[in-house]
Amino acid sequence: MRSCKFRLVASVLLMGIAVQSHAQVNASDSVMSHAKGNRFSVGGYGEATFSRMYYSDNGNRYTTPSSYKKDPSHGRFDIPHAVIYLGYDFGKGWSMGSEIEFEHGGTGASIEYEADEAIEFEHETEKGGEVELEQFWIQKTFGRALNIKAGHIVVPLGLTNAHHEPLNFFTVYRPEGENTILPCTWHQTGVSIWGRTGDFRYEAQMVAGLDAYHFSRSNWIQGGSSTPFEFEVANKYGFLLRVDNYTVPGLRIGVSGYAGQSMHNNIPHDSERGEKKKIKGNVYVGSVDFTYNRYNWIVRGNADYGYVSDANKISQLTYPNVQYVKPYQSGNGKNFGSHAMAMMLEAGYDVFSQIKKLRSDNQKLYIFGHIEHYDSYVHGTTKQWTNKTIFAGGVNYHPVPQIAIKAEYHYRKLKSGYNDEPSVNIGIAYEGFFL
Repeated sequence: MRSCKFRLVASVLLMGIAVQSHAQVNASDSVMSHAKGNRFSVGGYGEATFSRMYYSDNGNRYTTPSSYKKDPSHGRFDIPHAVIYLGYDFGKGWSMGSEIEFEHGGTGASIEYEADEAIEFEHETEKGGEVELEQFWIQKTFGRALNIKAGHIVVPLGLTNAHHEPLNFFTVYRPEGENTILPCTWHQTGVSIWGRTGDFRYEAQMVAGLDAYHFSRSNWIQGGSSTPFEFEVANKYGFLLRVDNYTVPGLRIGVSGYAGQSMHNNIPHDSERGEKKKIKGNVYVGSVDFTYNRYNWIVRGNADYGYVSDANKISQLTYPNVQYVKPYQSGNGKNFGSHAMAMMLEAGYDVFSQIKKLRSDNQKLYIFGHIEHYDSYVHGTTKQWTNKTIFAGGVNYHPVPQIAIKAEYHYRKLKSGYNDEPSVNIGIAYEGFFL
């Protein structure tokens, strides 16, 4: 009879975790991609980018567009993500996985809630960027069809959250639409049940709820998973269900949905009284996405749509007892819309597949096109700058399967009356396992 360890490794291999696999799998599964079945695995991914933006970087460029139409271009270097995977198989079906992420090469800001210091919030800011424990979980594997995972996990809503590693998209930066309106990469503490049976992979999660006070017009619910505290407030909970199908060779089709209450999920818990107590802020988001990888083509796409109840009422509230910590204030221009949407389609062809020497050397050169449309404030009658369409095209060169060198021309088209935003982006990325 096969050991639990063998079943775990076999299930991972069958799901095609390897970078060159024809069918993508959930990002959190890749943490447990044990190289050659070793108990201990070390891996990760990283990106370094350069951009030249041919538009104004002034924060008021959408308020009075004509004043910034002729502003000079600006450039920046960045390290969007540098990630370390650590995984271990304890045997008997027990395993752990972790993902430590450095964003933008720095450290972040925190707010400490001191209940013994007159209910004081202490705010400290250091160098820009973040260091986060994006995943940390213990998993029990009962078989290919049933796994239970508990801890800090990725919430695989949509295409980018489920497949956020840099070799899973052609653009230099993550697809802009989902990265704007949703937490990305969305990671929260909770419990997940997942498995694969036949041509289907499923996952159901219960995680800490979002915080409506961190929603905004420009990013919709993106900030809702962030916490300024040293813990996640979990007065309310969110629920996710995702199903992926792999029936057609090379094709993965996924459907995912999230529902949860976002009000009354902050500190202090009794801060909303009277009429405020009736406000729910229920969040509902649905997504359909796919990836096709065959015949030297890679095609990806997604469509997301979401709704938050009581958005107008929530927009009038401010974060409880944080009147002097403005970044966490929902009022004063931070109004957000009840609806948001994002759509994306990209396709790339490997031209090196037609050159025998390069094909045999496992080198690839994808020429790609990319289009997106998204709006983080769908029902707003003003601030039409939230309605954006992206056109991009460029190349991805893979000298080896685990490395990509990317270059693209990126054009962000806004509604009439606002200035369009073209840019040139260049990036390098890797993704793989070392042990």
